[in-house]
Amino acid sequence: MSGGSTMALMTQPVPDWAARALSTVFDPCCREKGISIVDMGLLRSVDVRGRHAHVQLLLTSGWCPFAARVLTDVADTLNAQPEVDTCQVEVVWDEPWTPDRLAPSARRKLRFLPDPVAVGDRDAYLATHPSPEDSHDR
Repeated sequence: MSGGSTMALMTQPVPDWAARALSTVFDPCCREKGISIVDMGLLRSVDVRGRHAHVQLLLTSGWCPFAARVLTDVADTLNAQPEVDTCQVEVVWDEPWTPDRLAPSARRKLRFLPDPVAVGDRDAYLATHPSPEDSHDR
């Protein structure tokens, strides 16, 4: 897979065609911001042998209420590709998801704030630290 500046960290190789296809799949929590599972860093690997794809995903939380939906969307998307006849999607737990996996484009769209204990006045902090997305809208 080619390493573009908008791509998230993937810990194992992913074919370019698979990364492009999966860039159209969204975790429902990030759909409104336009952040795909690829840019969110949820895609760990896509291994294609013959015409069978095996996909490994990470979740941001073990409590994700949309996990089944994301797994189904990934399988449906890859099954629609000419290179694939069957697809198995699994969540892996041996590697945690961290914000380091975010693509730069996703990081710009999300707002990470310091620990609330470190910020005495939330409104004052937000007023003096505009989000990158706010500055792009001006």
